[in-house]
Order: sequence, then structure tokens, then C-alpha cells
Amino acid sequence: MRILALDSSGLVATVAILEDERTVAEYTVNYKKTHSQTLLPMLDEIVRMTEFDLSTVDAIAVAGGPGSFTGLRIGAATAKGLGLALQKPLIHIPTVDALAYNLYGNEGLICPMMDARRNQVYTGLYRFEKGEFTVVEKQMAISVEELIQKLNQYGETVTFLGDGVPVYQEQLEKGLTTEHFVAPAHLNRQRAAGVGALGMKYFMDGKTETAMEHCPDYLRLSQAERERAERNENHS
Repeated sequence: MRILALDSSGLVATVAILEDERTVAEYTVNYKKTHSQTLLPMLDEIVRMTEFDLSTVDAIAVAGGPGSFTGLRIGAATAKGLGLALQKPLIHIPTVDALAYNLYGNEGLICPMMDARRNQVYTGLYRFEKGEFTVVEKQMAISVEELIQKLNQYGETVTFLGDGVPVYQEQLEKGLTTEHFVAPAHLNRQRAAGVGALGMKYFMDGKTETAMEHCPDYLRLSQAERERAERNENHS
């Protein structure tokens, strides 16, 4: 089985090709460029380096949100365009699930945190039970205070990862009463290989969609939509 995987949902742009149990190539950049500038050149580069024939992929796995509205749209447009051109199905992978999947075999709770601004994070709670990836609480957009309360109620060791961790680390240290750790640098951000590995499981379970059906999960209104709602409220 061959999977092409993309993730541009956060600060990281990442592309990978997976074949059965191995990652053929992965290109990840976490630097000051927009994903519209990086994603397709990165894909071109790994295809050139590996002499890979994209028409041989079985499906295209894409991080489907939540995350940056612009980043998600770029990822969705890229995946949809490739799906239509190659006539391949898409696999919609929840962004936060894919982040958690980086920590395969971890003991205790796994808590990805993506900075959603306004003192909120995109998060979810996960664990591995006998090697099986388990969603304890589905991905959500909540305040950091709510997340801290939730984790204290669970009372378990928790491992954090994601770009929201450095932003809110001080709050976490002050508020948490449970043992907690932060995943190391090679595992604590989005990786397309994680999206692809989870995508293979989805594919085997028949969880695919057409390019036309794919739509990102934003989990909350965009800034423009929030501002419009606030203006309407003020005028009413």
C-alpha cells in the first residue's frame, strides 16, 4: 500500500510518502514561509529525489483540521487537486489525532496542544492501550484553564506536544497537579509520516472520501466570521 500524506494545518509544512511499513520520504519545514510557497515544491522535491510515480499511490492522506484556517485551506486545495488529477481517494485525518499518534507506545495520557489564540487551544486526549491508539476525548477547541481542570480531574501522567505547549507552558506549570512531560523535538510537531501511518489504518477500515467530498474541520469560526457576528450583535 502506498500513501501520500500532507499536513499544513499549523506552523509546520510537511509532506511524506509511505509504502507499507516504511516511510519512503518525509520533508518537514518549520520556518518563516507560507505553506502556499512551500508545500508543492516540497512534494516535487521528494518525488524527484525518490523517482516516485505519484500515480501509483492508493490514497492521499491530509490533515483535515483543526488548525490555521489559511493552512487548512492550502492543504485541502492541494489534496483535492492531487486527488482529482490522479483519480485517487482522500483520507481525512483529524490534525490533533495525527499529532498524538507521533507518540506511539507512550504510557499515560497524550495531550496535543495547538495554539488557537485568544487563550484557547485545539486539543484532545489520547492513549495507547496494548498498542492500540485510543481516543479518550475527541479533538476540541477549549480554553487553557478548562484543559488544566480536565487533566487534573483525570489525575494521570500526561505528555504534551504541539506548538501550543511553549505558548502556554507557564500556565500549565502553575495549574497542573499531575506529573507531566513534554515530548522531545523530533516528535513534538506535526509530521506527515504520522498522518500517513494513521491514514493507512483509516484506509484499511474503508474510511476514505472523494476529492470533491473533502472539507476541513475548523472547530470554530474564523476571525472574520467572529468579527462579523460581534458587529451584528452590537447593531441588534
